[in-house]
Amino acid sequence: MSGGMNAGIRLSALVTAHNEEAQLAQCLECLAFADETVVVLDKCTDASKDIALRFTDRLVEGSWEREGERRNAGIEACRGKWIFEIDADERAPKALADEILGVIERTAGGTARGTDYDIFNIPVDNYVGGRLVRHGWGGLFGKNGYPGLFLKGVKVWGGEWVHPHLTVTGRQGPDLKTPITHYVDKSISDMLGRLDRYTELRARDLIEKDEIGSLPNMVRKIFSRFWKCYVLRRGYRENGYGFVTALCAALYPVLSHLKATLELKE
Repeated sequence: MSGGMNAGIRLSALVTAHNEEAQLAQCLECLAFADETVVVLDKCTDASKDIALRFTDRLVEGSWEREGERRNAGIEACRGKWIFEIDADERAPKALADEILGVIERTAGGTARGTDYDIFNIPVDNYVGGRLVRHGWGGLFGKNGYPGLFLKGVKVWGGEWVHPHLTVTGRQGPDLKTPITHYVDKSISDMLGRLDRYTELRARDLIEKDEIGSLPNMVRKIFSRFWKCYVLRRGYRENGYGFVTALCAALYPVLSHLKATLELKE
């Protein structure tokens, strides 16, 4: 799909999906404020394509091994000057849509007046099941915000298996005020399954980068990361949910290390 910029398209909404038939429609319904919506379908074997076609004909279908590759393919396909990046398990409330349009209107990159910024961080409200869990996220196991609104060309995803690094060349603007809604986990069991998936992918990155490290160092990180998420980031305010999120963040490095050394490394 050609992704050259079109002067008539100011804002592209970008969604990446892998078998997201259960929640893709709810995500796409929130994006009518954008001038175009681009959906990346990665190895989808469910009804995700049929659902996406109800909202847009701008589809990028393929099979990518790594998260950054599919995200970069989606960015390339966008024709707007600005890109709003959102995942299928996220929702853009109307207040956020209005704020995004207002930011573009006021920013020099959008209409040649106002402050000259190229990329903006969007805060995140994370839900576990039906409960809003605001505190305690971090340690590569949850996000409180992300650089989700940006001029095309200033943001490139890296090649890691999980949590790819970002290369940003533009000027960072102030954080937006309205959070995106993120249905990060359906339950604690779902959260633990995500920990299992993430640590397996992280183990691959450790091997490829020769950054496996030592077991004693990983064990020390259990305590420092738990303290950071549960105490410093106030996970204790979320009662049991804050404890579980802090525990997952604490175990993330040591589980990744053990999988790299005991299961994956030859």
